[in-house]
Amino acid sequence: MNLNELRDRAYKTACDHGFHDEELSNEHCLCLVISELMEAVEADRKGKRFNKDAKETYELIQNVKFCKVIYENYIKGSVEEELADAVIRLLDLAGLRNFNLNRFSPVNVVLRKKTFTENIYAIVKEIMDSKYSLEEQVNYVITQVFALADILGVDLLWHINQKMRYNELRENKHGKRY
Repeated sequence: MNLNELRDRAYKTACDHGFHDEELSNEHCLCLVISELMEAVEADRKGKRFNKDAKETYELIQNVKFCKVIYENYIKGSVEEELADAVIRLLDLAGLRNFNLNRFSPVNVVLRKKTFTENIYAIVKEIMDSKYSLEEQVNYVITQVFALADILGVDLLWHINQKMRYNELRENKHGKRY
Protein backbone atom coordinates (compact mmCIF):
# COMPACT_ATOMS: atom_id res chain seq x y z
CA MET A 1 0.00 0.00 0.00
CA ASN A 2 1.41 3.36 -0.97
CA LEU A 3 -0.23 5.99 1.19
CA ASN A 4 1.51 8.79 -0.70
CA GLU A 5 -0.26 7.73 -3.90
CA LEU A 6 -3.59 7.59 -2.04
CA ARG A 7 -2.77 11.03 -0.56
CA ASP A 8 -2.27 12.48 -4.03
CA ARG A 9 -5.51 10.96 -5.32
CA ALA A 10 -7.55 12.16 -2.32
CA TYR A 11 -6.08 15.65 -2.53
CA LYS A 12 -6.68 15.90 -6.29
CA THR A 13 -10.29 14.81 -5.90
CA ALA A 14 -10.81 17.34 -3.10
CA CYS A 15 -9.31 20.10 -5.25
CA ASP A 16 -11.37 19.06 -8.28
CA HIS A 17 -14.52 19.22 -6.16
CA GLY A 18 -13.91 22.67 -4.67
CA PHE A 19 -12.83 21.71 -1.17
CA HIS A 20 -9.67 23.82 -1.43
CA ASP A 21 -11.08 26.88 -3.17
CA GLU A 22 -10.44 28.76 0.07
CA GLU A 23 -7.67 28.42 2.65
CA LEU A 24 -8.53 25.91 5.36
CA SER A 25 -6.94 25.76 8.80
CA ASN A 26 -5.48 22.56 10.18
CA GLU A 27 -8.07 22.71 12.95
CA HIS A 28 -10.88 22.84 10.37
CA CYS A 29 -9.50 19.77 8.60
CA LEU A 30 -8.95 17.82 11.84
CA CYS A 31 -12.45 18.69 13.06
CA LEU A 32 -13.85 17.11 9.89
CA VAL A 33 -11.78 13.97 10.59
CA ILE A 34 -13.28 13.84 14.07
CA SER A 35 -16.77 14.28 12.59
CA GLU A 36 -16.18 11.22 10.37
CA LEU A 37 -15.09 9.21 13.40
CA MET A 38 -18.26 10.30 15.21
CA GLU A 39 -20.29 9.20 12.18
CA ALA A 40 -18.58 5.80 12.53
CA VAL A 41 -19.78 5.68 16.14
CA GLU A 42 -23.34 6.50 15.02
CA ALA A 43 -23.17 3.82 12.33
CA ASP A 44 -21.96 1.32 14.94
CA ARG A 45 -24.79 2.32 17.29
CA LYS A 46 -27.27 1.65 14.49
CA GLY A 47 -25.59 -1.64 13.56
CA LYS A 48 -24.79 -0.40 10.04
CA ARG A 49 -22.03 -2.60 8.69
CA PHE A 50 -21.00 -3.55 5.18
CA ASN A 51 -22.21 -7.04 4.37
CA LYS A 52 -18.98 -8.96 3.69
CA ASP A 53 -21.00 -11.78 2.16
CA ALA A 54 -22.28 -9.36 -0.49
CA LYS A 55 -18.77 -8.13 -1.36
CA GLU A 56 -18.37 -10.57 -4.26
CA THR A 57 -21.73 -9.53 -5.76
CA TYR A 58 -20.89 -5.87 -5.23
CA GLU A 59 -17.51 -6.25 -6.95
CA LEU A 60 -19.05 -8.15 -9.86
CA ILE A 61 -21.60 -5.39 -10.43
CA GLN A 62 -19.04 -2.61 -9.93
CA ASN A 63 -16.60 -4.15 -12.40
CA VAL A 64 -19.14 -3.59 -15.16
CA LYS A 65 -19.48 0.10 -14.30
CA PHE A 66 -19.03 1.91 -11.02
CA CYS A 67 -22.44 3.15 -10.05
CA LYS A 68 -23.31 5.56 -7.24
CA VAL A 69 -26.66 3.86 -6.61
CA ILE A 70 -25.00 0.48 -6.05
CA TYR A 71 -22.44 2.08 -3.70
CA GLU A 72 -25.24 3.82 -1.81
CA ASN A 73 -27.17 0.55 -1.43
CA TYR A 74 -24.22 -1.57 -0.29
CA ILE A 75 -21.81 0.67 1.63
CA LYS A 76 -23.21 4.16 2.33
CA GLY A 77 -23.55 4.98 6.02
CA SER A 78 -21.66 1.93 7.27
CA VAL A 79 -18.94 1.85 9.92
CA GLU A 80 -16.52 0.84 7.17
CA GLU A 81 -17.40 3.85 5.00
CA GLU A 82 -17.03 6.28 7.88
CA LEU A 83 -13.60 4.91 8.84
CA ALA A 84 -12.60 5.20 5.18
CA ASP A 85 -13.88 8.80 5.17
CA ALA A 86 -11.73 9.64 8.19
CA VAL A 87 -8.63 8.29 6.47
CA ILE A 88 -9.50 10.06 3.20
CA ARG A 89 -9.80 13.36 5.06
CA LEU A 90 -6.39 12.71 6.63
CA LEU A 91 -4.95 11.85 3.22
CA ASP A 92 -6.38 15.08 1.83
CA LEU A 93 -4.84 17.11 4.69
CA ALA A 94 -1.52 15.38 4.03
CA GLY A 95 -1.81 16.37 0.36
CA LEU A 96 -2.72 19.95 1.25
CA ARG A 97 0.32 20.26 3.53
CA ASN A 98 2.58 18.04 1.39
CA PHE A 99 3.23 15.53 4.16
CA ASN A 100 5.12 12.31 3.59
CA LEU A 101 3.05 9.34 4.63
CA ASN A 102 4.11 5.71 5.10
CA ARG A 103 5.62 6.47 8.50
CA PHE A 104 3.82 4.06 10.73
CA SER A 105 3.77 4.14 14.49
CA PRO A 106 4.93 1.05 16.35
CA VAL A 107 2.55 1.83 19.24
CA ASN A 108 -1.22 1.45 19.03
CA VAL A 109 -3.73 3.25 21.23
CA VAL A 110 -6.47 1.02 19.83
CA LEU A 111 -6.69 -2.37 21.48
CA ARG A 112 -8.82 -5.49 21.09
CA LYS A 113 -9.87 -5.33 24.74
CA LYS A 114 -11.45 -1.89 24.27
CA THR A 115 -14.93 -1.29 22.94
CA PHE A 116 -15.45 0.37 19.57
CA THR A 117 -16.31 3.69 21.21
CA GLU A 118 -13.31 3.50 23.55
CA ASN A 119 -11.05 2.94 20.55
CA ILE A 120 -12.59 5.86 18.66
CA TYR A 121 -12.14 8.02 21.75
CA ALA A 122 -8.47 7.00 21.94
CA ILE A 123 -8.00 8.01 18.29
CA VAL A 124 -9.72 11.37 18.80
CA LYS A 125 -7.52 11.98 21.84
CA GLU A 126 -4.46 11.47 19.64
CA ILE A 127 -5.85 13.96 17.11
CA MET A 128 -6.13 16.51 19.91
CA ASP A 129 -2.64 15.85 21.35
CA SER A 130 -0.36 18.71 20.39
CA LYS A 131 2.84 16.95 21.51
CA TYR A 132 3.21 15.74 17.92
CA SER A 133 3.83 17.77 14.80
CA LEU A 134 0.85 17.85 12.46
CA GLU A 135 2.65 15.52 10.06
CA GLU A 136 3.26 13.04 12.89
CA GLN A 137 -0.37 13.35 14.01
CA VAL A 138 -1.68 12.60 10.53
CA ASN A 139 0.60 9.59 10.11
CA TYR A 140 -0.17 8.31 13.59
CA VAL A 141 -3.94 8.67 13.30
CA ILE A 142 -3.98 6.93 9.90
CA THR A 143 -2.05 4.08 11.53
CA GLN A 144 -4.57 3.91 14.38
CA VAL A 145 -7.60 3.82 12.08
CA PHE A 146 -5.99 0.99 10.12
CA ALA A 147 -5.27 -0.83 13.40
CA LEU A 148 -8.91 -0.46 14.45
CA ALA A 149 -10.06 -1.72 11.05
CA ASP A 150 -7.82 -4.75 11.50
CA ILE A 151 -9.39 -5.46 14.90
CA LEU A 152 -12.84 -5.22 13.27
CA GLY A 153 -11.83 -7.47 10.37
CA VAL A 154 -12.36 -4.63 7.88
CA ASP A 155 -10.44 -4.39 4.62
CA LEU A 156 -10.00 -0.64 5.03
CA LEU A 157 -7.88 -0.15 1.93
CA TRP A 158 -10.66 -1.72 -0.18
CA HIS A 159 -13.22 0.60 1.42
CA ILE A 160 -10.99 3.64 0.89
CA ASN A 161 -10.68 2.79 -2.80
CA GLN A 162 -14.44 2.30 -3.15
CA LYS A 163 -15.17 5.61 -1.41
CA MET A 164 -12.60 7.44 -3.53
CA ARG A 165 -14.26 6.10 -6.69
CA TYR A 166 -17.61 7.28 -5.34
CA ASN A 167 -16.23 10.72 -4.40
CA GLU A 168 -14.82 11.21 -7.89
CA LEU A 169 -18.39 11.06 -9.25
CA ARG A 170 -19.92 13.50 -6.78
CA GLU A 171 -20.89 17.14 -7.21
CA ASN A 172 -18.87 20.14 -6.05
CA LYS A 173 -18.16 19.92 -2.29
CA HIS A 174 -20.44 16.89 -2.35
CA GLY A 175 -23.40 19.26 -2.09
CA LYS A 176 -22.22 20.75 1.21
CA ARG A 177 -20.95 24.16 2.26
CA TYR A 178 -17.47 22.83 3.20
